[in-house]
Amino acid sequence: MANLDYSGPPPRIEGKYAAMIVCWLLGNGCLFSWNSMLTIGDYYGYLFPRYHSSRVLTLVYQPFALGTLAILTYNEAKINTRQRNLLGYTLFFIASVLVLVLDLATSGKGGLGTFIGICVISGAFGVADAHVQGGMVGDLSFMLPEFIQSFLAGLAASGALTSGLRLITKAAFENSKDGLRKGAILFFALSAAFELLCVLLYAFAFPKLPIIKYYRSKAASEGSKTVSADLAAGGIQTLPEGAEEDPKKPERLGNKELLLQNVDYALDMFLIYTLTLSIFPGFLSEDTGSHSLGTWYALVLIAMYNIWDLVGRYIPLSRFLKLKSRKGLMVAILSRFLLVPVFYFTAKYGEQGWMILLTSFLGLTNGYLTVCVLTSAPKGYKGPEQNALGNMLVLFLLGGIFAGVTLDWLWLIGKGW
Repeated sequence: MANLDYSGPPPRIEGKYAAMIVCWLLGNGCLFSWNSMLTIGDYYGYLFPRYHSSRVLTLVYQPFALGTLAILTYNEAKINTRQRNLLGYTLFFIASVLVLVLDLATSGKGGLGTFIGICVISGAFGVADAHVQGGMVGDLSFMLPEFIQSFLAGLAASGALTSGLRLITKAAFENSKDGLRKGAILFFALSAAFELLCVLLYAFAFPKLPIIKYYRSKAASEGSKTVSADLAAGGIQTLPEGAEEDPKKPERLGNKELLLQNVDYALDMFLIYTLTLSIFPGFLSEDTGSHSLGTWYALVLIAMYNIWDLVGRYIPLSRFLKLKSRKGLMVAILSRFLLVPVFYFTAKYGEQGWMILLTSFLGLTNGYLTVCVLTSAPKGYKGPEQNALGNMLVLFLLGGIFAGVTLDWLWLIGKGW
């Protein structure tokens, strides 16, 4: 391959839009299986009526995701990104198949043993998420902002797609025997097939796109060792291990220095998801009362959140609508905590239309602020530093999710649980 000039902006390199599509699909695959499990909460609520499945499964998922990502982030500079992401997508595929196998093996019966099995699979999804989400965000942080935006939009699209499919399957099977179970089986069959597609896309298509090879070569020239296997898969050989590096090349900032310089962005990610997950999905699934929509009500709320979360992730594509001020981001994120009392009083006294509107706003702000933070933070750093920073921000994101799902249990106070 000809030597590329990395001193200025990239030349016109083919594959930008193909890369955006693949990033969107890979983002979708990162949460498709987990969102499928969340979206069939009505099925698990029927199988395990005493176990608060929507809350417990999320609470099981998060320690595995957070603990695994903490280890991976600490050792990020030494980890083979290609092996990490392939392992994550493969684990998503295997765990999705296991959900199907468990349901078929138990003939759709509940019980503590089955619930423990579902919890174990939920933990496996958490481990897979830590591998993929941190690995992909770190990898894309030293490329075009459009790539990370597409990946983040794919994350939200997985929720919107699973919600849409759930509404369709519920309508199709509502009057049939074992309708809930048939919809759940269909869900995870689709999920397993999609995760297999993501494995193939990342393994064979993504590393061969010219623009992806360009940015990975640029990161390698700046000292990144995590991209070597992906470059080799794309047909580019980097310096062999043990070869002398340029002694004039400045060393990358350490993780501690990066964190200190970006502590506000890290807090942003933590606070965004602490607020969101303290309301979604547990509160929306169990604590919004009975309304004219009946069993459809929680599904509609979850669908509206997911749809508007997806919309919010596309708004920053407009430079005029993207919030870039670090202080402005913090003020906007802290202001979202006013939604807690608003949700409480709306659930207690408001009509279902107001709750749908509030849930839509929660999703819109979640998606918008996430993209604003993750596309702004990496600017001005070298490739290896951007990769490390991307991993750290996702670690704080998952920390916020864990804090949120823990605080979500506070909604049960006084309800006789």
